[in-house]
Amino acid sequence: MRYVLLDRVTSLQPPEFAAGVKCVSLSDDIFVDHFPGHPVMPGALILEALAQLGGVLLEATLRQRGRSDLHALLTMVDKAKFKKLVRPGDRLQLEVHGVQASEDGGRVRASAKLDADVAAEAELTFAFAHVTEPKLLERRREVLNIWLTGSSEGEPEKTS
Repeated sequence: MRYVLLDRVTSLQPPEFAAGVKCVSLSDDIFVDHFPGHPVMPGALILEALAQLGGVLLEATLRQRGRSDLHALLTMVDKAKFKKLVRPGDRLQLEVHGVQASEDGGRVRASAKLDADVAAEAELTFAFAHVTEPKLLERRREVLNIWLTGSSEGEPEKTS
């Protein structure tokens, strides 16, 4: 994945809810060209941050059901609304609420907030891909551990 846009998962309560944080920095590659002299985080990348969090929630939900071999892939974005510009120095509070999850896919309602104001919101739909490559499974476990605990060591724990 070229862009990891989720800095931390602050709450994971499958299948209902997940929260996370994206700290927007001027050093992020995207601000070189978007836009010189007026840096703004592209809406597509805000959606990608929400999709990464939504994927964590859906994958955790399926793990609880005994399926640790599925990887969530964003397939559809509905009802996307962008309400505030996101700039370097902003801290995006990301939230996803589980709507549906099965072995075929899932759906979440997602929002990104700046303080109490909604910056973006959307409904996101995912399909699941069957993952069997051990190196990919290990890398996914490491990234999830970092998002949840700040370290790649040990098993991820459920957070409140």
